[in-house]
Amino acid sequence: MIQAASNKTRAVQSAVGMVVAVCVSEGGIPKRSLAVGQVTPNGLMGDVHAHAKHNRPSRAVSIFDLETLEQLQKEGFPLYPGALGENLTVAGLHVQQLLPGSLLEIGNVLLRLEEARKPCYVLDAINPSLKDVIVGRCGYMASVVQGGLIEPGMRIAHISEEQVSAYSVPPAASQQ
Repeated sequence: MIQAASNKTRAVQSAVGMVVAVCVSEGGIPKRSLAVGQVTPNGLMGDVHAHAKHNRPSRAVSIFDLETLEQLQKEGFPLYPGALGENLTVAGLHVQQLLPGSLLEIGNVLLRLEEARKPCYVLDAINPSLKDVIVGRCGYMASVVQGGLIEPGMRIAHISEEQVSAYSVPPAASQQ
């Protein structure tokens, strides 16, 4: 369990979003929704990465904004949570606007945003133009700092720089 140095530090967190869906697959897309997901250092239990390039700690969990999914639906793409291969569909986070190294706390789980997600040819199965349309709004890949359980409806807190020192968090993978 993640422990803050003090209750005062913990109180400064800003709840910025909510988990809408937790999704896994046996490889590829789409991913199916779970009632609850177990997050481990390698990602969500039961989630298999179909391509070796995705089997890295810095790509353990993919995060996608519900607002972007809804915008893409309005553009005519038949999408739903998990359709794009994301593990977490979130609302109110605006993940694309966050910086690499940002820490997100979801219950006892702590994730570090590592890099913006890039679209790949797998999206052609949905629509051949999707991978071009989604550039710059494809979500984020995150590493797992602290595992635990995640379920839809959980609040997401963005941990500020001043709070990082209150947690026993190893340095970002990109800084090691």
